[in-house]
Amino acid sequence: MTGRADAARPAAVVVGGGLAGITAALRLAEAGHRVTLAEGRPRLGGLAFSFQRGELTVDNGQHVYLRCCTAYRGLLERLGATRLVTLQDRLDVPVLSVAGPETAPVRTLGRLRRAGLPVPLHLAGSLARYPHLGPADRARVVRGALALQGLDLADPALDEISFGEWLRRNGQNANTLAALWDLVGVATLNARADQVSLALAAMVFKTGLLSDPGASDIGMAAVPLGTIHHDRALAELERAGVKVLLRARVAELKPAEPQHAVRLEGAEPIAAETVVLAGAQDSAAALLPPNAIADQERLADFGTAPILNVHVVYDRKVLRRPFFAALGSPVQWVFDRTAHSGLAGTELGRAHPGAQYLALSQSAVQDEIDLPVAELRRRYLPELARLLPAAAGAEVLDFFVTRERTATFDPAPGSAQLRPSARTNVPGLVLAGAWTATGWPATMEGAVRSGHAAADEALAATGTRLPADRGDGRWPR
Repeated sequence: MTGRADAARPAAVVVGGGLAGITAALRLAEAGHRVTLAEGRPRLGGLAFSFQRGELTVDNGQHVYLRCCTAYRGLLERLGATRLVTLQDRLDVPVLSVAGPETAPVRTLGRLRRAGLPVPLHLAGSLARYPHLGPADRARVVRGALALQGLDLADPALDEISFGEWLRRNGQNANTLAALWDLVGVATLNARADQVSLALAAMVFKTGLLSDPGASDIGMAAVPLGTIHHDRALAELERAGVKVLLRARVAELKPAEPQHAVRLEGAEPIAAETVVLAGAQDSAAALLPPNAIADQERLADFGTAPILNVHVVYDRKVLRRPFFAALGSPVQWVFDRTAHSGLAGTELGRAHPGAQYLALSQSAVQDEIDLPVAELRRRYLPELARLLPAAAGAEVLDFFVTRERTATFDPAPGSAQLRPSARTNVPGLVLAGAWTATGWPATMEGAVRSGHAAADEALAATGTRLPADRGDGRWPR
C-alpha cells in the first residue's frame, strides 16, 4: 500500500543543491511531492559552503545576513539552525580608516550604529559622530537618504541609470561615496555605485537602512557554513523524504507531457511532472529547452561579478573585534574566523596557542580575481599591518585565497530586464536561483526567496493548496 501511495504522489526533480534548491525541495516535499534533489558537487550549500584545508575548516567566503532577511532567517528556523548563528541586538559596524605611509600610518576608528529610535532618527546620532565625514558631507548623506526614501521601487526607470549617477545628481561626492554608499553597497551588491543599477541599490538601502530601525542588524554563522547549509540541510531534506543525490551532474533535460525526463551523467533518466532548475544562471541556461522563456537569448548578456577572499593566519591575536570595514585601503571587510575554523584544535593552533585567523572579504574585484597568490600576499599583508598595529610584528603562519569568479550576477543598469521569473513557458518547469527576478541582489536572502517563488509556482500549477502567506517572506506556516 505504501508503494502504491508513493507512486500516486507527483514527482519533482530539483536541479541544484544551493539555498534556492534546498528551499524548493523542502517546500515541494512538505506539499506531498516525491522529490529528488540532484547536486553536481559533493556537498550542499551552493556558494555558501565550507571545506577542509588540512585540519582547518574554511568557509569559501564570509557570508552575512541582515535582520530584514526574513526568508533566509525562516530557512534557518526550518533547518533548526537558529542557535548556530548570531544576530546583533543593534547594528554596530566598526569602520577603520588609514592614511599615510606604512611606516607611520594614521588610523581613525568610527562606528556606524543605530539607536533605539524610529527611522531615520535611529542613525542620526551615529552619523553626527562619524569621523570619516565632515559636517558638510554628513549633510549631503542626509540629503541623499531623504531622496532615497522618496523613490518608488516599482518604477522600472530606476533600472536604467546607475546608482552613482543618481547619487551625484542628489548632492553626493567622492567622500560620501567612499565612506558610506560604497562601503555598504560594494559588500551587498558586489559592484561600485557607478556599476550598479539604481533599482537594486535603492532596494538595498531602503530595505536595510530606511525601512525599520532593526532591519540592518548584522547576522552571521557562529559555526562553519557547511554545518548549516550541508549538514543541517541534508538531515532536514532526508527527514522530509527528499532523495538527495550528490556528485550527480545533470546532463540533459527532455521536456515532455505528462512527465519530463532528467538525465544524470552515467545514470538512467528520472521522470517527473515538475522540474526546478535551481543552479547558477549559466548551468540553468544550458538546460533550458528552446523558447522556455521570452527572449531567452538575453541570458547570454547576463554577466557575472567575482568575489575574492584572502585568508591569513597569524601567530598571535592582531584583531580584538569580530569584524571591521576599512577605508583608505584596498582591504574592504575583515572578519575573525578563529573560532569557526577550529584553529585552536589543529596542530598549528596547538603550536601557537594565541594564533588568529582573519578572512578578508573583497567584492567587485575584477582587476584582482586572477592575480597570483604571491602578488595578493604582497598587496594585502602590508595593508593589514597599516590597519592593525599588532599585525606588523606578527608572524604569518598561513596565507591562502579562495576565488569565486562568478560569485553573483552583474547588477549593472539594465540587469532587471535580464532576470527571468520562476515561471517558464514549459508546463512543470520552473526556475530558481538568486539570479532570477526576486527584486533582491544576489544574496542568500535572494536565493531563498527564489526557492519559495519556484515552489509556489510549481504547486499552484499542480493545484496544490498553498499555505497562507505570512507576509514577511519567511517559511510558510
